[in-house]
Amino acid sequence: MNARNTLNSDRQTWQKAYATRLLITDFIVTAAAVAISQFIWIADGSLLQGRDDAALNIPLTYSLLSAMLVLAWMLFLDIFSSRDHKNIGTGALEYRRIVDATVFLFGFLAIAAYLLKVELGRGYFLTALPLGLLGLLLTRWSWRQWLHRRQRTGAYQSRTLLVGQASKVQHIAEAVQRDGSTGLFVVGGLTKSGPRDGAAAPSVDLLGTFDDVLAVIDSHQIDTVVFSGADDMSPKQLRKLGWRLEERRVSLIVAPTLTDVAGPRIHARPVAGLPLIHVDFPEFAGRKQLLKRAFDVLGSSALILLSSPFMLAVAIAVRASGPGPIFFTQERIGLRGEPFKMLKFRSMVQGADNQLASLLDAQGTSDKPLFKVLNDPRITPVGRFIRKYSLDEFPQLLNVAMGEMSLVGPRPQRAEEVALYDDDAHRRLFVKPGMSGLWQVSGRSQLSWDDSIRLDLYYVENWSVTADIVILWRTLRAVVAPGADAH
Repeated sequence: MNARNTLNSDRQTWQKAYATRLLITDFIVTAAAVAISQFIWIADGSLLQGRDDAALNIPLTYSLLSAMLVLAWMLFLDIFSSRDHKNIGTGALEYRRIVDATVFLFGFLAIAAYLLKVELGRGYFLTALPLGLLGLLLTRWSWRQWLHRRQRTGAYQSRTLLVGQASKVQHIAEAVQRDGSTGLFVVGGLTKSGPRDGAAAPSVDLLGTFDDVLAVIDSHQIDTVVFSGADDMSPKQLRKLGWRLEERRVSLIVAPTLTDVAGPRIHARPVAGLPLIHVDFPEFAGRKQLLKRAFDVLGSSALILLSSPFMLAVAIAVRASGPGPIFFTQERIGLRGEPFKMLKFRSMVQGADNQLASLLDAQGTSDKPLFKVLNDPRITPVGRFIRKYSLDEFPQLLNVAMGEMSLVGPRPQRAEEVALYDDDAHRRLFVKPGMSGLWQVSGRSQLSWDDSIRLDLYYVENWSVTADIVILWRTLRAVVAPGADAH
């Protein structure tokens, strides 16, 4: 076996091994959830009522139903491609597939029970579904953390070659290097002029021109080629390139020029032999917004009840920290530019706002639309602690309950900051501001304004309730273990 076949075999081996790990843990989780549910509600595995199976000579018991349910659950997870290597390891699509498979399975069973007139215990299903779904999501998340740790050490990655125009190769290289969990290791790139295009693509080593693609693949042991588009390569040439890659078992990925668009908005549709990509409009109103609002109301109400003892303790600590009110209210800009009063526990000395302009001038950031003061001297000792663990943000649950904010969304900013927005940044105001957001869980205080606005706009264009749940989970992790970048 030559080096090329060995490399592709290694990649396929780890992908199959990882999928097998997921298969085993999926089976353990679903079997445990169903077994626990049966033990709680039908400990003796009794016969189902309402169905005469004498003709089949098979006594339909809950034990048999449980076994069938586990197998069906595994089948639906496979049908929905929840273990496909293209869907696992990054993004929210893997979790979405798990949720969809589980909901469709239980919906199918409910319809089947009704049509067959089988009386099933409601508690049995209402316990198995959330237990199994929660277990599946947690184990998949755990395996993803395991995979990302391996990828950060250079293992479990695809050796990737970028092919296309220099500016597009540069853009893809920056995106892959910024996110260390893509599973792609960029070996280099090919452009029309090769190394002479280096000034236009400084983040990637240019290894040659388009004519060198097969030689570079063989010499650098490439197993994945990302084609980013080039006017100088005709459709016929690209088709032939695909054939040559197929012979070498090298994966081909075509990256469209349109970026920062999530999977649910993208639909591939072949038209006249052309693989056209349809992109849905972002949704800023309608059914999805009603669902998000319901999620906010239920979530904020539950969190207010659960966190009330902690908020009382914080209120007492803030009151004892020095003169000034317990709560700090400040006008922020919300949905469609409407101002509202945002609540926080006071973490600074009284009259701190009067010192902001001079502090921003002193550090030279008064013209940046992100008013952050490094080593802020206005913060009290109690305030420093509650800020590190984001306890000062908890009163904003009331803003969420009143409909002024959402649990997840771009952070609300002052009118002075919004006045510094360019046209792109104004799209942040197309959705309600949130207590937490994508950039908060991607770097917190260490991100630049450009990175922050890029992540916020990505959220605005591609938000979903599933993504909100993932962000809230990452927020919880950041609050419990804030790290050195929390201020």
